[in-house]
Amino acid sequence: MRMNFEFEAMNAVFALQKDLSRKTPPTSLLQRRAQLLKLLDFLGSKKEALQAAINADFQTRSAHETLAAEIMASMQEIQYTLKHLKKWMKDTPVKVPYWLQPGRAKIKPQALGCVGIIVPWNYPLYLAVSPLCAALSAGNRVMIKMSEQTPNFSAFFKDEIDSIFSNEEVHVVNGERSLGVAFSTLPFDHLFFTGSSAVGMEVMKACATNLTPVTLELGGKSPALITPNNDLKDAAQKIIYGKLFNAGQTCIAPDYVLVPKAQREDLITQLKAACEKLYPSLEANPDFTAIINQAHRARLQNLLLEAEMHKASIIALHPEKLNALSRKFAPTAVFLDKGSPLALMREEIFGPVLPIVTYDNLDEAIALINAKDRPLALYVFGQDPLLIEHVLNNTVSGGVTVNGVFHHLLTHELPFGGVGQSGMGAYHGKTGFDTFSQQKSVFTQSPWSLAFLLYPPYGWLFKKVMQFIMGK
Repeated sequence: MRMNFEFEAMNAVFALQKDLSRKTPPTSLLQRRAQLLKLLDFLGSKKEALQAAINADFQTRSAHETLAAEIMASMQEIQYTLKHLKKWMKDTPVKVPYWLQPGRAKIKPQALGCVGIIVPWNYPLYLAVSPLCAALSAGNRVMIKMSEQTPNFSAFFKDEIDSIFSNEEVHVVNGERSLGVAFSTLPFDHLFFTGSSAVGMEVMKACATNLTPVTLELGGKSPALITPNNDLKDAAQKIIYGKLFNAGQTCIAPDYVLVPKAQREDLITQLKAACEKLYPSLEANPDFTAIINQAHRARLQNLLLEAEMHKASIIALHPEKLNALSRKFAPTAVFLDKGSPLALMREEIFGPVLPIVTYDNLDEAIALINAKDRPLALYVFGQDPLLIEHVLNNTVSGGVTVNGVFHHLLTHELPFGGVGQSGMGAYHGKTGFDTFSQQKSVFTQSPWSLAFLLYPPYGWLFKKVMQFIMGK
């Protein structure tokens, strides 16, 4: 009975939003700004409650990481949007071919209507608010399906959003996986999904039934490539930071490392030093985040068990031993061969396990990257601009950070999205506004137009005009 009620309520709100999106005028700049300001005020006034709700689901979620990656990042996205929204909403004049002049042409951004957002569990606040910000800025009505794996945060978020927005504006849906499947089958004007590639495929199939346009923000095996003769200490600290942030449960975390063969042992030394420097302890350290649940922790353990069965070299990166019942997982490196068939090199790891693969020359490393599906992110470490440019020119990925991690995600002017198996479409900044807008093409013909010269009946005049236009 409860599930039937949730289905009926979701369908009723969808019908309401879809109907209103067709019958009411688009929201104005002032209305959109007011919505974004309410969202911004919610984030600013509920910092501690947001941190506590997310921590309740993870058992240990670093409050500092929540503040930086969820609250601050969300607030900055909204503030940037507020600053630029007026300009984004303006019509954009475009040039008209000389043979259509004195006509005028422009691109008019318009709201798509009713859009859906499906949110994953790993960053449940940011990955709800960032696309919500983009959708509202474009003038849409929005429905959001939160993850069932973060029940505490999802309930808190729904209560807060319900208190500041009407169902006509924004509606949050909570429920089990079956409700999420039903959500993806609704004929939205656009559906935005963040999650795994496997689930993304199912979402895309569901959207195909209604020809619903879809943005897929997926994962993938994002490599960290250390070019020859690089500063291993600097690279190791940045890689460890990226790998252990949120305990590796980040879609753009460095998934594996490629390092010159001669520097393999030195890299392990530096990774261990960086790990102990950033996290002096693990179990009692509130800054070292736990795995979301025991099922995901068991999956990570199975990945290591498979590697151990195949005689892979497994190296603890931190001296502290964790209890097997702990939700935390010890940082671990695994040396693997170039063509390893293990799941560690096939699947997105989503945890603090770091495969390391050696290479003999840079082109071999590039070939190893290109042999896999296009990654969501690529991290290149090196001091030689020519080598870095060589890597950039010969690899394809959703985004790149050179000599760092994550920074391309945090740059508002850069589109964020994947390619191929790592995603489809992009957002952030104006790209997000455009994703949730229809870029309507408008041509206005002048009363003085000479288009009648191209009308039938066709004869010598038509032929002369065509010869003139084609330059013959």
